[in-house]
Amino acid sequence: MPIYEYRCAACDHPFEAFVRNGDSAECPDCRSTKLTRELSTFAARSNGNGTAAAEAAIANSGTSNGGSFSSGGGCCGGGCGCH
Repeated sequence: MPIYEYRCAACDHPFEAFVRNGDSAECPDCRSTKLTRELSTFAARSNGNGTAAAEAAIANSGTSNGGSFSSGGGCCGGGCGCH
């Protein structure tokens, strides 16, 4: 059963819902079915085989001012590639 992210067009409430094939979601606040699907993000998991150190090295490469990205922009400072 997939989890989808929605935003209610009636009250602007963001929420997640489990939706089966053929079913429709409704806003938990106002019960409206006028919804827009949001772009979902996903979480990555480490397998515990030393990848955390490699991920930290990648995250810290390209830093020049004590661990924060200097390229500016967006929520993450622009170092993540999304800007």
